[in-house]
Amino acid sequence: MDQAKPPSPPEVPSRRQLLRRLAGGAAVTAAAAVTARSAMAQPAFANLLGIGAAEAAEPGKIKVGILLPLTGTFAAVAETQKNGALLAIDTVNQHGGLTTPSGKVMLEGIVDDDEAKLDVGVRRYRYMVSEGVKGVGGQTWAPLAYVIDSICVKDPMPYFPLCVMSKAGFQKGKLADATFATAYSPWTVGYMSGYSAVKTLGKKRVYFLARADSWGWDIRDGVYAAAKEFGGEMVGYDEVSLGTSDFTTVLQKVQAAKPDVFISAQFGADAVALLKQVHQMGLGSGMTIFNAFITNVVAKGIPPEALQGVCAMHYFYYDLSGFPDKDVAKSAQEFTELYRAKYQMPPDAYAAIAYIAYKEMFRGFEAAKSFDPQKVSAALMAGDGFNTMKGPAKWREDHEAVYKYAAFLVKGKGPGEQKSEWDLFTVEGSLGGENVMPTLQSLGY
Repeated sequence: MDQAKPPSPPEVPSRRQLLRRLAGGAAVTAAAAVTARSAMAQPAFANLLGIGAAEAAEPGKIKVGILLPLTGTFAAVAETQKNGALLAIDTVNQHGGLTTPSGKVMLEGIVDDDEAKLDVGVRRYRYMVSEGVKGVGGQTWAPLAYVIDSICVKDPMPYFPLCVMSKAGFQKGKLADATFATAYSPWTVGYMSGYSAVKTLGKKRVYFLARADSWGWDIRDGVYAAAKEFGGEMVGYDEVSLGTSDFTTVLQKVQAAKPDVFISAQFGADAVALLKQVHQMGLGSGMTIFNAFITNVVAKGIPPEALQGVCAMHYFYYDLSGFPDKDVAKSAQEFTELYRAKYQMPPDAYAAIAYIAYKEMFRGFEAAKSFDPQKVSAALMAGDGFNTMKGPAKWREDHEAVYKYAAFLVKGKGPGEQKSEWDLFTVEGSLGGENVMPTLQSLGY
């Protein structure tokens, strides 16, 4: 059958091109300072654990970095990531700290703002390293995660990006040995969206709206793969840049194409603007509206009448009370209660991503009995898997987490259905396993 063909995207910048944009002088100075610090004489137990002189003087505490865009466009999402990271630290400290060969040590989270800027983010990452952090997590903006991972290739550090990194970042030879991603790539988001729309909901005629960057193109490729596999027909394609606020022209095309389902890759403020205009134009009465990836923070910005009936994939929705897997429903409830007790609201998807990431970082430290990046990496890869608030998971060869429940298919609640401030969705189903991820072969393994 004929399918709408998208234009070929521009070439994604290489690591070298991205790194050339960064100011080199400060980075060289910071790197020299780190080298000088590491050359200092250290006590025997500090050498064993990879602890610097400052930490050796205070063996009861270690630092981990939390680097996020706490101001600017992504600040609302970054706040939830910070909360998840700090909660993970709290849970370890409340049980006496991290177990190391020298005894229990407490964890301290060092928080800083990367401003979603390459130069600022790299400079503050290097400062964290100079301050002796033993691991770093962070980033909401994927290009910065890509650059920091590049630094970790040359100067190893346990690094856990908290964003949805591009598929290209997981290609063999690109990811640093001690980088682990608890969120999958946008390709997986797209594949799960296409699967849910075409196979689960039975919507065969698909119109897809991409964002004109690696996020949008990866989601597009995943949607196209699922549509092809399950008998869907692509009846329309368009793409718009990040920050688009007026979707009128695109939505007129969607209306004219009369698809069964309209899938969009927009996220954050772009998704809010799009879904408001979809509602104003009445598109939901003639087709299923499907936003590929959503969070509670985004959904809160959408009027209930515009959210009603919108389908989406959600990494973690806190209310799984009706979910068939009762063990997962219980663990989700326990995590939600823990989070509510500290922050007076339920956890969002990116809080869950961050919490899982830091818990895995700490599990790696304990299993390796060291803070050495190579030993931490080997320890995480050697295990049979790990448990999360959304069910069991395991690390695969490309250092992506494979979840039994990678995401939940949710449907937005409308006026009269929302019983409380955060009562936003009903859970309609779930997807997971390696089948929703790019094959390792496609990534060069």
